[in-house]
Amino acid sequence: MISILNYGMGNLASIQNMFKKVGTPSRQITTADEIDAAQALVIPGVGKFDHAINQLEFMKLRGALDQAAFVRQIPILGICLGMQLMTRGSEEGKLPGLGWVKADTQLIDGANYNLCVPHMGWNLIKIKKDSPYFNDAAMEYRFYFVHSYAVHCDNPADILTTTEYAGDFVSSFSVNNFVGVQFHPEKSHKFGADFFYRFAVRNGLFASAPA
Repeated sequence: MISILNYGMGNLASIQNMFKKVGTPSRQITTADEIDAAQALVIPGVGKFDHAINQLEFMKLRGALDQAAFVRQIPILGICLGMQLMTRGSEEGKLPGLGWVKADTQLIDGANYNLCVPHMGWNLIKIKKDSPYFNDAAMEYRFYFVHSYAVHCDNPADILTTTEYAGDFVSSFSVNNFVGVQFHPEKSHKFGADFFYRFAVRNGLFASAPA
């Protein structure tokens, strides 16, 4: 069972529907006790960085999240803002992030490239290291993005994929039990279904092949 954290800032129904499509049971959770019981956790996120951190604090979830991350070391997937929350912090806000990954979140430099911010729509990813989450480095994987800020990893070895928009940015990372994706798998049709399928299979959770 995959647990999807409901802290008021994500496309939870879309995520559940995509997991259902690939045959993986999921549930929405809201409490520290439910985090303590989770086998695998998804942290979604749409909105402002500081508001998200404040929500986690208000709901008294930080301790349980750190316990799941570092003591139990369960698989944790951060999506969009959820990925950014795993970093040390964001230029969007003033509050520190969860600090699980040695990375920072910075504003996309659209002005120097004559590009609009936010980066919105379909884009390709470039696979930077072997991983169970993507099958073929030669294949064109397209995902849906909506974001104004992007993650910068200290360690290049942590970078799973990059994407070209105002230069290359980290579109996903994989570090120990953490996976972060800047794109929205739940909005990315067959590519998103395949990613969720691989996340479930990689972590020993039931999934049928994606349609």
